[in-house]
Amino acid sequence: MNSKEQKLEAFSKLLDIMDDLREKCPWDKKQDLQSLRHLTLEEVYELSDALLEENLTEIKKELGDVLLHLVFYAKIGSEKGSFDIADVINSLNEKLIFRHPHIYGNVEVKDEEEVKQNWEKLKLKEGNKSILAGVPKSLPPIIKAYRIQEKVKGIGFEFASAEDAWKKVDEELAEFHAETDLEKKEKELGDVFFSLINYARISNLNADSALERTNVKFINRFKTLEKLALEKNLQLSEMSLQEMDVLWEEAKKWD
Repeated sequence: MNSKEQKLEAFSKLLDIMDDLREKCPWDKKQDLQSLRHLTLEEVYELSDALLEENLTEIKKELGDVLLHLVFYAKIGSEKGSFDIADVINSLNEKLIFRHPHIYGNVEVKDEEEVKQNWEKLKLKEGNKSILAGVPKSLPPIIKAYRIQEKVKGIGFEFASAEDAWKKVDEELAEFHAETDLEKKEKELGDVFFSLINYARISNLNADSALERTNVKFINRFKTLEKLALEKNLQLSEMSLQEMDVLWEEAKKWD
């Protein structure tokens, strides 16, 4: 692994490259905060894919792409006379020190749970008017639900056990099945999803990762089904559901 001096040298070179690109490259010169935003989201999702696959080579590559965007935004901030990368890092350092009084102060904690609870209380001291103020509006719904639940847990708003959380799932499912109005039924479906995510979280299961793995599994199986149909000279659009289900069961054996 690289020494601290080598890491600082590499970061310094990245800042120099960013300065060069912003000055000399027609594409980089043209970018602003809004034009980069969707590209940043794309890079973060690519990193997410690599993390799910635990592909360390890809993780390294995608971390580099995300880091480039962070440096890019800081460069634009400096051009606007608002902040530069040092301001970003110094602000982060101050926040981390403030939110870890059990490391940099005299607070004692028993476990990870107390660390989380202190974290949320300290955020309120920083000026947040609500425990939920820090949940981004644009988060994907599953991740947003998880973050909401994690945050209110920090002040003790939490089921006592996974079993209690599952009772809530059963309750919401019953309400969903009992509703006949389509608009109200959709709201009840949202409650079912929220309660399922809550149960998963309390059970130390990651609902977002679980669903994405199922998505990937379904895609792979369906591609295998398409391949099997092609080998048998069958047209999926002309097959019945029962006939396709036979191929599906065969495709499952390839998992």
